[in-house]
Amino acid sequence: MLEVDDVTRTFRGSRGRTVHALRGVRMSAAAGEVVGLLGLNGAGKTTLAKVIATLLLPTTGTVRVDGLDVVAQPRRARAALSVVLGGDRGLYQRLDARENIRFFATLSGVSRRDLAARCEEALEAVHLGHVANRAVQTYSRGMRQRLHLAIGLVARPRLLLLDEPTVGLDPIEAQSIRDTVAAMRRDGTCIVLTSHYLADIEQLADRVVILDEGRTLLDLPLPELIARARAVARVTISGTDQDRRWTTELHLPEWTPAALHGLADQWPAGRITDVQVSHARLEDVFRELTAARAERVAR
Repeated sequence: MLEVDDVTRTFRGSRGRTVHALRGVRMSAAAGEVVGLLGLNGAGKTTLAKVIATLLLPTTGTVRVDGLDVVAQPRRARAALSVVLGGDRGLYQRLDARENIRFFATLSGVSRRDLAARCEEALEAVHLGHVANRAVQTYSRGMRQRLHLAIGLVARPRLLLLDEPTVGLDPIEAQSIRDTVAAMRRDGTCIVLTSHYLADIEQLADRVVILDEGRTLLDLPLPELIARARAVARVTISGTDQDRRWTTELHLPEWTPAALHGLADQWPAGRITDVQVSHARLEDVFRELTAARAERVAR
């Protein structure tokens, strides 16, 4: 559904300096697959999303959406995808939700014959049917985010680009968004998800692509990526006077009985008062990768 082949993008910066935003990025995504796109600020995530969405031209390389070249066939490629940026912008505040969806559906080419049914389908998918006649200016932030998603759904895109879909939402609203995205995946929609909330990636992504300084640093199935993280053991140790304690954090390849015995051998009997082990999470992998980058920059 999506093919990004050796894509670069350069900009003219201050004093005529060339800025390399993308440096030979490669990735792909299939129908019914959610690919999480991660990276530090400035890694190239937004630039890549804009190139895929036909909002920016690649300097070199090729992007195809459903087999359509986004440079040679931008209109047809654009008809196959939707972009959901979220936030307060892009909605008509004095119109109600149904009117907003109808307007954007018309721009997306939804026929007049299908318009009413498509609008109701999108409203129900994001659980806004009961407030569809209320002006958007009365909506909470979470409700507006769900409306953005409904606008993205109404054209039934084969590829959906989601940028920070749960930013600023409370846990219940965020989970509602995730449930809707999961339902789209089950229906065969290909989804590229950019998020700083790693819970979104862990719950939804089948694969994760990590960009670093405009390059594809990693492209792995989510379980394989998490397997790169080490187990973290937080060990509390008592001092000789029993009133003083301190905690140390150990990063281990895995937590096994042998690791426990090795830990016990490091301190006299009775000195270890508590051991808490946390399982590997995507956040741990990302933290290690960003720390490695910071170390490279410092050198």
